Amino acid sequence: MDGYFASRLHHQLRERVRHFAEGEVRPRIPAMEAARTVHRELSRLIARQGWLGATISKGHGGMGVGHLAKTIIIEELSRVSGAMGAMVQASQLGVAKIVHFGNEEQKKTWLPLIAAGECLPTIAVTEPESGGHVLGMSATAVRDGDDYVINGRKVYVGNSHVGDLHGVVVRTGPGSKGLTAFLVESGRPGCRTGEQKPTMGLHGFSFGELHFDDCRVPAANRLGEEGDGLAVAYSSSVLYGRANLTAVALGIHQAVLEETTRFCAERHRYGKPLHELPSVKLKLGQLQSRLMTARLAAYHAVHLLDQGLACDAELMNAKLVNVESALDSARNAMEIHAASGLFAERPIERYLRDAHHIFAPAGTSDIQLLRLAEVALGQSKGQWSERLAELTRMEALV
Repeated sequence: MDGYFASRLHHQLRERVRHFAEGEVRPRIPAMEAARTVHRELSRLIARQGWLGATISKGHGGMGVGHLAKTIIIEELSRVSGAMGAMVQASQLGVAKIVHFGNEEQKKTWLPLIAAGECLPTIAVTEPESGGHVLGMSATAVRDGDDYVINGRKVYVGNSHVGDLHGVVVRTGPGSKGLTAFLVESGRPGCRTGEQKPTMGLHGFSFGELHFDDCRVPAANRLGEEGDGLAVAYSSSVLYGRANLTAVALGIHQAVLEETTRFCAERHRYGKPLHELPSVKLKLGQLQSRLMTARLAAYHAVHLLDQGLACDAELMNAKLVNVESALDSARNAMEIHAASGLFAERPIERYLRDAHHIFAPAGTSDIQLLRLAEVALGQSKGQWSERLAELTRMEALV
């Protein structure tokens, strides 16, 4: 199945990321699990590999290799650590807003720094009172001469505590045309991060709060025009967010299968390996089938995106299928491990915890199903993949 989509260079990229993940990420997992807080050193080390520039053009210092390559990078990191896969996916989500809506000066300023790993970008949209209802946000930006003054609070910001450049969507007027996006440097006066709170999983990754208290930002930091904020938020979520989270789920799913088959070969019951029990073997078959189907959905969607073809529905479906199947497989794996899976000395309980973190961002499974129902009914309202085709079509890998 890999061969249908992936080129020789995709395979080489996979090997390079896997080698790095095994050598640099896996040894740090016990410390990350114990600390349950952001791992700044490792986040920076990964960024310096240049992988945040997968979808940044070569002209702006990036790899220019597209969304399938990006998926492979995130997948391979997530196979070892969902937290570090999440770190890269959140950074890549931060890339989207500049690629899609940045002017040439903003692209020349920020994209080379991101591609070189010298800048970790974020995107900050969600608020505590509005949740996924983007139009319900209340954070504001008020024009004051050549500046805007931002006030408000954002939550669940990926890379909140390591991010250098926040893409913040706030309200500049009423209604759907009243949202505007800004680039806000993390050290700018009036911008501060909230205390990092311990979470169920993804230990080593941060997704916390940003507070803006009379934070003054130059008008030159505005992304697009006033009123483009909704488009910045939606296009980033649909074209990057869903694909990126799909990749995290896919990597966790791969890890679940590998760990479970290893466990079944090591453990013996009734004088035979555990996988010889028919009930266990059936579950292993389910895990394998789900993983194959999930990978096909993921690669198909981002392959279309790389070609500049309409694929909003495929991206929705890829996130739905990958998240739900990873969760189902992780639960089945816990059943196979039985009491052994409850101890932290085996990673299977970590995979289950981490997989739950991928459910809500960029739309829960119910949201994906509602959007897919609109596709079935002919009620969908245009496609971001068509509107931004020239910006998502990538240089071909040979």
